[in-house]
Amino acid sequence: MTTIDDDTLPQASGRAKASPQSGSSRLAALGAFLRAGAVFILLAALVVGFTIAEPAFINIANLMSILQAVSVVAILGAGVTVTLAVGGFDLSIGAVAASSVMAASYAMIVWRLDAYATVPLVLAFGALVGLVNAFLIVRLKVPDLLATLAMMFLLSGLQLIPTAGRSISAGLTLPDGSKATGAYDPTFLLIGRYSIFGTLPVAVVLMAVVAVALFILTERTRIGRLLFATGGNEVATRLAGASTVRLKTLAYVLSGTLASLGGIVIAARVGRGDVSSGGSLLMDSVAAALIGFAVLNLRRPNVLGTIAGAVFVGVLLNGLTMLNAPYYTQDFVKGAVLVGALALTYGLGRSNP
Repeated sequence: MTTIDDDTLPQASGRAKASPQSGSSRLAALGAFLRAGAVFILLAALVVGFTIAEPAFINIANLMSILQAVSVVAILGAGVTVTLAVGGFDLSIGAVAASSVMAASYAMIVWRLDAYATVPLVLAFGALVGLVNAFLIVRLKVPDLLATLAMMFLLSGLQLIPTAGRSISAGLTLPDGSKATGAYDPTFLLIGRYSIFGTLPVAVVLMAVVAVALFILTERTRIGRLLFATGGNEVATRLAGASTVRLKTLAYVLSGTLASLGGIVIAARVGRGDVSSGGSLLMDSVAAALIGFAVLNLRRPNVLGTIAGAVFVGVLLNGLTMLNAPYYTQDFVKGAVLVGALALTYGLGRSNP
């Protein structure tokens, strides 16, 4: 008669239980992979879908046009990301960018400055605004949302005063009745209109440089680790010997400077100081930064995620435009994408206990 050794029963039982556990672990790994790469998977799906529906979408000129269109939003979003890293928020970036458009135009049209004087002047203006924001928030202890909201209203009104509310272009009539005799420097216009080798726009190169520089700063340096530590636990960071005052000041100065850089790109692209410029930049850049939370399932501010978020929205809107979708649906689409990204990050991306 065949007998079964009792010692083999636990082993058999263990083998029987190993299969479901290994299967669940594989499903968990697959789920983690899908959550980490969800934005990139959806981006690839959008590109394939739009290419099938409209073959001209995949044309290199159109792809460069998409990147050029999102470059300003990505640059501003990178500034928002840095302030989010220290636990703050900058609502003034759209107004800083719009004021920078007006400042650059005023410097060349009225003051007759060239590009080499205008660009540093406008960047210094953005850095100064960031410094004032930091002073209000860090020294005077004004909540970041209130301080930057007040700065937004201040700049929105200030940019209209020198020209009595008029846009700036060649031949501008000044409030005293005289006419401006300056013009846009052709070298300055190259920033927004020139393409390297006839293919790669300068604005896209600037976006890439900002992305790489901030990625190295935030992810590969001690300063970057301290920025995130400040946002995570400011008291602990201070007790560890780091100056949270300097770190927060750095974040807001970077945000203001990048906003001014975005304004320079806009001014160089349109060739005039439009009083309505920058209207949607705040919401678009914030959306890009928040979508970036879902990239690689990091669930925290990260520069490359912000760039990916801006490109994702740009591809989506460009594809819908090529398919003749009504323009008034764009805000709805951006809102739906943002809601989906946040749900993915904070809902579906939550680990099971």
